Amino acid sequence: MEVILLERVTKLGQMGETVKVRDGYARNYLLPLGKALRANAANKARFESERATLEARNLERKSEAQKVAESLDGKSFIVVRSAGETGQMYGSVAARDIVEILANEGFTIARNQVELNNPIKAIGLHKVELHLHAEVAVSIELNVARSAEEAERQAKGEDLTSAEAIYGVDEDALRPEDFFNPEAEYEDEDEA
Repeated sequence: MEVILLERVTKLGQMGETVKVRDGYARNYLLPLGKALRANAANKARFESERATLEARNLERKSEAQKVAESLDGKSFIVVRSAGETGQMYGSVAARDIVEILANEGFTIARNQVELNNPIKAIGLHKVELHLHAEVAVSIELNVARSAEEAERQAKGEDLTSAEAIYGVDEDALRPEDFFNPEAEYEDEDEA
C-alpha cells in the first residue's frame, strides 16, 4: 500500500514523502496513529493544503521534545531491586518501570518512547535510549542496585557482582579452618 507520510517516520521517510509499506503496517500503525494518509489524488491535495499546518505542528512538537531532552540528557536514575549475590535480579526493569521512574521525577514519557529491546535483568549501570520525537533522541543512565548505598558504590565504579564486593569477604582466601575447628571433639551419633 502506498501512503503519504504526515510526519517523519524513522527508517521510512520524511514528511510529505509517498512510500510503499506493507498493508498491515499501514492499517494497524501508520493510519490509526495519524502518521500517514492513503496515497490517492484526494489525499495528496488535502496534504498540500494542510502542509503548512502540519509542518508548524511538527516543529512545535520537536521543540517541546528538545526542551525535555535537554533536561534529561546524561541524567542518572537509581532503581532499587532485589537481586542475588551474582547480580542477577529476581525480577526485571522493563519499559513501563522506566516510564514510572521518570514520572516520579516529573518527566512525562510514553512507553513506546523508551528504546529497550530486552528488559534489564542484572544490577549495574545501564544506558537507555529515549526517542522523544522522530528527530530527538536522548540517553539516560539507570543505576540498578540492591540498595541506595550500593547504587552510590556502583556510581563510583565498583563492581558489585561478587561476595567480596558486597560483604567485603575474599571468597578465594577462605579456608575450611575458618569455619570449622579441626581440634574440636564431636560426639558420634552411634555413641549417643
